Amino acid sequence: MTLIENPDSMAGMKAKTIGLILAVSLVACAASFAANPQMGTWKLNEAKSKITPGTMKNTHVVYSSMLGQVKINTDGIDPSGKPIHVEWSGKFDGKDYPVSGDPNADTRSYTKVNERTLTTANKKNGKVTVTGQIVVSADGKSRTVTLNGTTPKGKKFKNVAVYDKR
Repeated sequence: MTLIENPDSMAGMKAKTIGLILAVSLVACAASFAANPQMGTWKLNEAKSKITPGTMKNTHVVYSSMLGQVKINTDGIDPSGKPIHVEWSGKFDGKDYPVSGDPNADTRSYTKVNERTLTTANKKNGKVTVTGQIVVSADGKSRTVTLNGTTPKGKKFKNVAVYDKR
């Protein structure tokens, strides 16, 4: 007696296996991003912050991620006191990615130091204008952004902005 396999049932099993592998991969990917303490919505705590007059002040920051890409949207006040919106998309891999809406930069990079710490660098026409560090607290409820740089008018500054998670 010969055992003959049904080709239709084999194709169905392969499709189910591939579907299961994709579902498990998506869940694992989502879990890894959910564990990133940088992700979420952050509001500036002005009482705990020290922002140099005449520099940008980001009052609301949103970090989101999708398929390995990170998107950061910030709203705040520009050096002249007018509302500003800045957007950046890329990876935390130390490479420069375009930034829009920032008068002091046309590219920005982020490098992951550890689970709670990033470093950042802004560049304008290839020249570094701002460097900094972003640290999320151990409880994940706040983050401190320390930036050192030079304004478009050539003034040096150091800002320490503290944000509360929303």
